[in-house]
Amino acid sequence: MKPFEGQIALVTGASRGIGAATAEALAAQGAHVVLTARDVKALEAIEQRIFEAGGSATLAPVDLKETDGLTRLAGAIAERWGQLDILVHSAAVLPQATAVVDLDQKALSEAFNVNALASHALLYSFDRLLRRSPDARVLLLTSPVARHAAAYWAGYAATKAAQEMLFECYALEVRNVSKVRVALVNPGAVRTAMRAKAFPGEDPQSVPPPEAVAERLAALLGEQFASPYREDVNLAS
Repeated sequence: MKPFEGQIALVTGASRGIGAATAEALAAQGAHVVLTARDVKALEAIEQRIFEAGGSATLAPVDLKETDGLTRLAGAIAERWGQLDILVHSAAVLPQATAVVDLDQKALSEAFNVNALASHALLYSFDRLLRRSPDARVLLLTSPVARHAAAYWAGYAATKAAQEMLFECYALEVRNVSKVRVALVNPGAVRTAMRAKAFPGEDPQSVPPPEAVAERLAALLGEQFASPYREDVNLAS
């Protein structure tokens, strides 16, 4: 019996990076994974890898900025499976690193839409399904800049801080009235496209691949952690 046998997991940002690696790790341990992202071809590649490894998955191309898409997806999951056991929120956008006074309003608005407002829409849409699970787990991938100010990171930091607060407040609201548990995890330095954009001069081989942190995330989702739970993963040390 695999650890997540018979469980339904939804992973956002599942087309690449940590989201894709986590989806594959959960599928390898028995979960049926609903893969969500905007890039259909990339999702199909992840789905194929899961199938070839003996796992199971369902494609669900959704733009997180479109609330109606999340509502339809929640309805489809409710109709097919009746509940959601695992929600991994990996999707995020990184606005340009620049001074606060130089932030582009349009780019900042998009970052708030994806990183913060879409996070609220995600919790709003799937709360009912999570509460139906006998052991629901919600995992948010976050960043230390959400808690510690850093020059030229205000755009990303502000959106991630808002996102963290949404998830932490949600955890406090549901922990005594449901089985839903929430973890906020900083994956540390990981070899992803977002990190390459943030640190263009860094040798990608100097940081661990997404599969390394995905192994830890899958292990955490199998643990009985207290909610809300925080963890800083540091595989690069």
